[in-house]
Amino acid sequence: MPNVTAHLHTHLHDEAGTAALGAALARALAPGLAIYLHGDLGAGKTALTRALLHAAGHVGHVKSPTYTLSEPYTVQLHGQAVNVIHFDLYRMGSPEEFLDAGFREDFNGANICIVEWPEKAEPVLPPPDLHIHLTVSGAGRDVELQASSALGLSCLERLRFAPNL
Repeated sequence: MPNVTAHLHTHLHDEAGTAALGAALARALAPGLAIYLHGDLGAGKTALTRALLHAAGHVGHVKSPTYTLSEPYTVQLHGQAVNVIHFDLYRMGSPEEFLDAGFREDFNGANICIVEWPEKAEPVLPPPDLHIHLTVSGAGRDVELQASSALGLSCLERLRFAPNL
């Protein structure tokens, strides 16, 4: 097996860089992935998810699930329909709300779960495969991707991304 890094850090100069990263991630997805997005308000978490979903083949509006807490999408990966569930836990009052809503069942090895504000449900949230940290830096973003499982490492191994070209 080639030497694979469990960590990637880069700078995205603008929104096009964020969209390019989302498209590259879409090509590296696999069923069962849990991706946790970290960053302040306005850091680009929803923009990255929107770019990923569109690149994965979703046609139509991708809204932030700030008030609904989750939005499901169905995309085709390698000719197979896969559910991608986008969570935004920013407005969640307690980790118990996550359990009461039945969201834990969505982390089942078949779906891809993308979670904004995972710290809001940290004690009850299943462990992630991939952490993505976004930080505003000038007009762009610093981004750090860190695998925390074999599935996350496999995703980073498939990731082909050259920022800002």
